[in-house]
Parts: sequence; C-alpha cells; structure tokens
Amino acid sequence: MSKVGRVVLVGAGPGDPDLLTVKAARLIQAAEVVVYDRLVSPEIMALIAPAAERIYAGKALGHHHLVQDEINALLVDLAQAGRDVVRLKGGDSFMFGRGSEEALHLARHGIAFEVVPGISAAAGCSSYAGIPLTHRGLATGVQFVPGHLREGHRLDLDWDKLADPDTTLVIYMGLHSLPETSTQLIAAGLPADTPAAAIENGTTPRQRRVVGTLATLVELTRAAKLQAPTLIVIGRVVSLADELDWFSGGGQDTEGPSK
Repeated sequence: MSKVGRVVLVGAGPGDPDLLTVKAARLIQAAEVVVYDRLVSPEIMALIAPAAERIYAGKALGHHHLVQDEINALLVDLAQAGRDVVRLKGGDSFMFGRGSEEALHLARHGIAFEVVPGISAAAGCSSYAGIPLTHRGLATGVQFVPGHLREGHRLDLDWDKLADPDTTLVIYMGLHSLPETSTQLIAAGLPADTPAAAIENGTTPRQRRVVGTLATLVELTRAAKLQAPTLIVIGRVVSLADELDWFSGGGQDTEGPSK
C-alpha cells in the first residue's frame, strides 16, 4: 500500500520571523512541500529550504490565484501522492485564515493533519504599534471581525454590538472597507473622536502606523497611501500608542491626532 502523506497547518505569525514558534520554524525549514499564502512575509519565506517545492495559493482583493475549493483539493492530492505538506498561512490559521475549513476537508478525506498555532495579526501588530488590546480603565474586552468586502456586497456586521466604547475593535483586512466601517460605527453611537489606528505590514521592517480617530482615520490612511495588509484597531487603548511606542525606529509613522 502506498504511503499517504500528512498536512501540517502552520501559522506563520504577522511577519517577523523571530515571532515564529520553535515548532513552526523547525517545520518550515525541514519542509518537503510548502503551500503558502500571500501574507507570509519574505523573511519567513527565506527560511524554506532551497530544495523544497513551493506552491503559491495566495488571495488578494478581487483576485484569487487558487479559490478555496482548489486549495482544499490540492492539499488532499499532495497527501494522497505521499507528500508531507506544510500549509503555511499568515498569522494564525484558525483566526480568519480559513484553516479550519482546510482541516475539515482533510479530516473528511482521511488525511492526517496537525495544527501549529501562530501569533495572530491582532496580537502581533498591535503590540508592535504600541497598542495594548486591553488596559484597565480603557478596555475590558476585544472584538475581532473581518473587514474584507466581497464584490457587490456590504459588510454584514452587527454595528450596534461593535460600537461598544469599553471594547477594543480589531478589524482584519479592513483597509478598503474603512469608510463604511467608520460611518456605520459613528451612526451606531461610537463617538467620532474614539482613537483609531491602521497598521500596515505590522512587525516587519516595512511597518507603518497611522494614528488618528474614528472620524479622521480614513483620510489619514489615504494620505499615507497605506496598502494591504493593514490591520485596523479602534478603541480607547489606541490613545496609549505614543507612550508605548517602542518599534517606530524599525518602521515609519504617519501621525494624526490620537486623543
């Protein structure tokens, strides 16, 4: 009977290779086949052995190199051909990474798999931007939501629940939908002067951080010409960004009024 391979879903974290878990770094360096996403940083891609096969499965706004069903089928086909595969995904595979969908597909096809967690973009990028997700007296909780827009569709979010001044709101892939996000949150009652930040390429030498308010962040990001990947953080904790800024020497800041 021919050997069936296995698939390891590896979270690559937000970009800084030093933030990889020991297990993730070991698996990446020893990989035979790596199926990787667009958000895996060049520094982490450089850890892959030259002899390893690299298969790009990235997605960008309005353009998917492979659609999700094709990625699912690819992983099964590789494993059934006896290949051991590292499925490398930015951040954490189970945090808006569709890793659970891939794991379910593998499980339902009898393919052995393992999940190696990664530091999520919310935790990594906010820390490198000097923004704690919770802080006594400023935020008692955190809400994580996706902000990507499907073509022809508006964001399907409960704005009344998200407009909580005691909670930090973290929006993944939220740059292009930021105008709608700002308008809807203000309409739902979140004060327009709520501190807000956008973090591009967080944790990498290319990091740029824009700090303003819910009302000003759209124009600030446009003026700075921020590009994806950009994480949006909204809440009173952003008011600490200047005092807790420890990383701006490794990147760039475009500051607006943060208070």
